[in-house]
Amino acid sequence: MSAVPVPSLLSTAPPPIPRGFRASVLCCIVAALAALVHAADFPPPTQEEIRAAVSKSLPLLTEGARVSKEERDQCFTCHNQGLPIMALSIAASKGFTVDQETLRDQVAFTAKFLARNRDNYLKGKGQGGETDTAGYALWTLESAGWKADATTAAVAEYMIGRQMELIHWKPQSRRPPMEQSLFTSTHVALRGLKAFGSAEQLERSRPRMEKVREWLLKTPAEDTEDAVGRLRALRLAGAAPHEIGNAVQTLLHSQEADGGWAQLPDQESDAYATGTVLAALHEAGDLPTSDRTYVRGLRYLLTAQLPDGSWHVKTRSKPIQTYYESGYPHGKDQFISITAGGWATIALTLAVE
Repeated sequence: MSAVPVPSLLSTAPPPIPRGFRASVLCCIVAALAALVHAADFPPPTQEEIRAAVSKSLPLLTEGARVSKEERDQCFTCHNQGLPIMALSIAASKGFTVDQETLRDQVAFTAKFLARNRDNYLKGKGQGGETDTAGYALWTLESAGWKADATTAAVAEYMIGRQMELIHWKPQSRRPPMEQSLFTSTHVALRGLKAFGSAEQLERSRPRMEKVREWLLKTPAEDTEDAVGRLRALRLAGAAPHEIGNAVQTLLHSQEADGGWAQLPDQESDAYATGTVLAALHEAGDLPTSDRTYVRGLRYLLTAQLPDGSWHVKTRSKPIQTYYESGYPHGKDQFISITAGGWATIALTLAVE
């Protein structure tokens, strides 16, 4: 009786692996390796690192706001009052030591600026900077917990009637990145209405808000400033969760390899774009500050902060006002840099436990 041959496990060729399966496995391996590389490049910042960065930034923001008020004692500026005050307000709410006297003085200064123009708001004239300046001033007061009064009601009325023929709102001039975007102007107008409009004013503005929402949904963003303003405005205009989610995805997908965001597709990441995106993703998009995308952004901001506590961003705007030193570093780039410093500080402070 002859023996039955037993096939050798060593000599038997394994069945061929389908090409699609091999590609799928390879993609998984590459993705896993990429995740390990990113984890090594972007370790989560410690609370101590974040707190140290915020603490180094606050004195510069305080000084920039103080000096600007002295230099231009009748004029609220979005860059030297708006963002520094917002950053100081949120830092104070998180337990950081801030100059409370300066903070109170700056908030009162902002309120007085609006009050001086109250009659113009009721007449539909506003002030220099139009929607953007008025909107940022109201946002500044909102961040400081200001209560609605006759002046804020007048500004809200101005927002209701402003540029009705356009549906959305638009800036008075083009001074990128802060004053150039239809989405930014629309967001600050909606924000002012939501924060300080009376029940009657909100009811009267409802038809326009519905049209604004339709415009937001069908109009794509062209750059990072647009995408940030669009996300925030969609939230205020009552967009559906999946519509807000789509706007969030737009920003998530535009994160650069270094963890930051760039103002324009052909530029490098900077603190202004990164700070505005992170704050919007968290406040309007409900992205946790523990999310990997947010953590990578925080690491970029920590790396980009200079030893003196500032962030330097190069200006893209042509100067239209007489130059003066505002108390923040970086010379001709100081206005966008202090704005970037404000947003970077806000984004970092939001991550403080």
